[in-house]
Amino acid sequence: MSNQQGKVQKMSAHDLTKLLFAQEELFILDVRNQEDYQDWRIEGHRVDSINVPYFELIDGVEAVVGKLPASQKILVVCAKEGSSIFVAEQLADAGLHDVYYLEGGMKQWSEHLAPVKVGELRDGGEIYQFVRIGKGCLSYMIVSGQEAAVVDSVRMTDVYEAFAKERGLSIKHTIDTHLHADHISGGRKLAESTGATYWLPEKDAEEVVFAYEKLEEGKSIQVGSTSISILPIYSPGHTIGSTSLIVDDTYFLTGDILFVASIGRPDLAGKAQDWVGDLRDTLYNRYQELSKDLLVLPAHFGSYVELGTNGVVSARLGDLYRNNPGLNITDEGDFRRTVTEELPPQPNAYQEIRQVNMGRLKPDEEAQREMETGPNRCAVHDK
Repeated sequence: MSNQQGKVQKMSAHDLTKLLFAQEELFILDVRNQEDYQDWRIEGHRVDSINVPYFELIDGVEAVVGKLPASQKILVVCAKEGSSIFVAEQLADAGLHDVYYLEGGMKQWSEHLAPVKVGELRDGGEIYQFVRIGKGCLSYMIVSGQEAAVVDSVRMTDVYEAFAKERGLSIKHTIDTHLHADHISGGRKLAESTGATYWLPEKDAEEVVFAYEKLEEGKSIQVGSTSISILPIYSPGHTIGSTSLIVDDTYFLTGDILFVASIGRPDLAGKAQDWVGDLRDTLYNRYQELSKDLLVLPAHFGSYVELGTNGVVSARLGDLYRNNPGLNITDEGDFRRTVTEELPPQPNAYQEIRQVNMGRLKPDEEAQREMETGPNRCAVHDK
């Protein structure tokens, strides 16, 4: 964190992520309009926030100073940065000391990726989770020897390439567990840049306009000289092609089918009634046959409460069968209603995002950023 003209300090998305992972105290003054704040905001274990739109503070911050703590870090947040700098400087002039603004605003927050180590593989390799904390997306890098595979990559692919380069790794595979609807996949772009093989489930690829390798059950994907096995498990329901991955008989990458606090929604391709039976069969039958000691690593999280030690989002499969509400709906009719009728709003621009991920739309960088604004809402229980 650095000084801004000696009065206020800027806090980068990296600094803020570290603070949230460490569960430190923070007070946020969000100066975006009320609708944007209600839809999507920064939250954490020890974060308090209030929303006072910028236009109410242009003529002075006196009305809000009394609502802010004198002995806590205060972070002012806006969409792109400019308004928050102005308000933060006003707060400093009014006598508040520990005042920051969020560098790049919510725009930059939405795109920040934080790599965290999940654990070891048996050959000495490792698995990393890349937490896109502002958007709730989770992607993975599986490392064995000097090779790596990236699963459910987001569009900011330079982060994976830099991470691999620092460690002398060659990215050999990029894998999408399904055709994403909430964020633009970077899998194909990363494969083109690194010479890797791009994998996608065939049943999700009927409308794609590019070449890919079929991700299907029975095909083992090898990484590294000692052949870490990535074993695809066909698990339809969120999409008809959704395919989960068992890595090294230990880690279970469930895509958007099973989350720590919820289950995947079947409606984002407009096929909720058609796919609800597949979703139930995957969760209540296919996954039940697997080892309950597998560590579930989903492609999303819906709330900061799912962030565990050091920011990792994970849970034992057996624990989820006890605690996850989506795995404990015994009546099939109740299950059908829950996943088709009682859903939160759909992600922003999800239909266009699907078209981009099929290769049928090619928006520029700014348009892609705009499409991804807001929370992911891939889970049944997301609000």
